[in-house]
Amino acid sequence: MVTDLLLDALAHLDVPGGWLDLLVDVRRAGASGAGLALPAEGDPVGLGGPPAFTALALDAGSAVVIADAGTGLVPEWLDNRVTFRRMTALPRQVPDLGEADRGLRLALSTTADTLADLDVARWRPEVADQLMDLRRPVLDAPPPGVPALCGALASRSLRAVTIVGLALDDDGAAVSAHEIDIRRAALRPLDRAARRALVAACSPEAWPT
Repeated sequence: MVTDLLLDALAHLDVPGGWLDLLVDVRRAGASGAGLALPAEGDPVGLGGPPAFTALALDAGSAVVIADAGTGLVPEWLDNRVTFRRMTALPRQVPDLGEADRGLRLALSTTADTLADLDVARWRPEVADQLMDLRRPVLDAPPPGVPALCGALASRSLRAVTIVGLALDDDGAAVSAHEIDIRRAALRPLDRAARRALVAACSPEAWPT
């Protein structure tokens, strides 16, 4: 049943040879689960190498690491479809779930205060709306087999990623280069915390046992 659910979720994505063959192959190699990587320049979170895999994952901004199978998948966008390139991946360390959760909460609080001081509602009302949404309970049920706390953390992380994306989309009503720099400086810690929290929430190695 889990395999069927996974194949359904991957129906709009491609991988050379097909997903079923890949799943059978990595299972035989000892795969224990698949986790997310969201690397950025200077912060290759979720990656363990080797350099060729790290370089392509950094360029793509994301990757999948299949634990205990020495396999990584890097997305490539071709003709409006996503195709994953299969590569060798080394073992990795992922952020601790509790630390990632606390780091995201702190970054959200700090960033919200800074953006409020900069009158975020005036220059990007969408960002202000997203910040208000963070105060509401997370209602989405996690996928089968995913702990509820990991589903909740993933949901908050995705909201934070949305905030960063909206806020960096343009410089809005910024009146000076100094104000632009303050906004971007306020968003960098949130971007890092959100990526690390999402990796922890979406990596079985970090889940409670």
